[in-house]
Amino acid sequence: CALPICPYTRNLNLSPFLVRRFSTEKFPVQNRARFMHSNGAMGNTSRSHNETIFSLSSAPGKAGVSIVRVSGPAARLAVELIAPAKTFPIPRMATRRRFIIPETKEHLDDGLVLWFPEPNSFTGEDVAEFHIHGSRVVLQGLLSSLASITGLRHAQPGEFTRRAFDKGKMNLIAVEGLSDLLEAETEAQRRQALSQLGGSLTRLYEGWREGMVRVLAHIEAFIDFEESEEDVTSTIMDDLQPKVQRLITAIEAHLQDGRRGELLRDGLRVAILGPPNAGKSSLLNALAQRDVAIVSPVPGTTRDVLSVSLNLAGYPVLLEDTAGIRETSDLIEQEGVRRARERSKEANLKLCVFDLGTIQADLDLFKDELRSSHSILVLNKSDLTLDSHLQAQVDALKEFNPYVISCQTGQGLDELIKIIQTKVQSRFESGEVNQHQPLVTRARYREHLQDCVEALQRFQQLSFQVDLAAEELRYAIWCIGKITGRVDVEEVLDVIFKDFCIGK
Repeated sequence: CALPICPYTRNLNLSPFLVRRFSTEKFPVQNRARFMHSNGAMGNTSRSHNETIFSLSSAPGKAGVSIVRVSGPAARLAVELIAPAKTFPIPRMATRRRFIIPETKEHLDDGLVLWFPEPNSFTGEDVAEFHIHGSRVVLQGLLSSLASITGLRHAQPGEFTRRAFDKGKMNLIAVEGLSDLLEAETEAQRRQALSQLGGSLTRLYEGWREGMVRVLAHIEAFIDFEESEEDVTSTIMDDLQPKVQRLITAIEAHLQDGRRGELLRDGLRVAILGPPNAGKSSLLNALAQRDVAIVSPVPGTTRDVLSVSLNLAGYPVLLEDTAGIRETSDLIEQEGVRRARERSKEANLKLCVFDLGTIQADLDLFKDELRSSHSILVLNKSDLTLDSHLQAQVDALKEFNPYVISCQTGQGLDELIKIIQTKVQSRFESGEVNQHQPLVTRARYREHLQDCVEALQRFQQLSFQVDLAAEELRYAIWCIGKITGRVDVEEVLDVIFKDFCIGK
């Protein structure tokens, strides 16, 4: 006979027995609600979007073409008033139109209109796009015309994407992937963001979550029907332990990625360290290929940390010039030294720069940095040093594999840049992580995944306390839901969407 289908287990591929036990007819109401909460079926309640929003969606300023996006119930009205014609544009087909100012009927521009009816649009609502000539006066005329239509208002930062999230067009991981794509400055960042936007992380995390839900379904059956059904035995916890262990192993392996995904988003931090007047600022300018820092023969010119973003070998790098490290009684310089030491501890790679002529006097202050495998010893000012003395200095520091350069003449800089690129590339590509598996891209994901693992480990220790074990499993499922947006993430959304541009 046909079994009644439970909406909470429809996609779980459970056994017929468990489907029957979780059916809406036989599964106790209080436990159905408890399971629904754990399964995330309650989801996010979409806010009512009665207002229609609009904004410039292309880059601001003069351009060949500017694009203005409109989303909401009055989007159709906006097209009819600004681009009137006998026929309405065919969905998803660019249509040439004559744009007018609704109040005066004055000719504003000639351009294209695209119409995306709900739900097949970016936001899930009716969406219209006006493609106009990128003149500031034309753009202002169109925006003013839209603002004059009842029910339309300017969009807030990220509001189009927020509506897409609320309508279920994107989950939270995809939203953050889109944010990363908009901010991408290197090819590696673009590839990672597109992978996340395309669902690579979502599929991985949802797979783990579904595995946990299946385990929870068996435990709920044991709790509610232990006495009435012989199919459910007291050995169920022993049977489920291997499945939970496989989940723990998979998540822990995912977390052992050397934080490469987060580094790729934020950039690998390279600190330039050394004593005063060694040429650190000159090296920063040489690597950045522009004047970022003030260069002076007076020691102690740099008092604070100067940062510049670079693209090295296709990877993002944040290069930081620091104050010269030395013993000093100057209070301001002491603060600069403290910050330099702090950046040294936080850096993923260190360039230790010394003046070839005075290196022996300064070496003791940097012994710890030089012994690190993440440090490169740079000997600067080779143009001011006699060849015999230069070779003697290099030989004396052979254990640190020094690189000899001159920021003044450019000697040795190409070789130094190559070794920096190699170390940067190896940092992103090193590790035993499966290169085809998506990386953890945000600290938020890492925190929730670690909480999930800890909950699963507590579950393993509660074999004889099934009710408590079930609660730990529900919490583990909740942790995954916090990442994907299946559970309440209002405070996370506020942070994410405020960083979007207005037209997204």
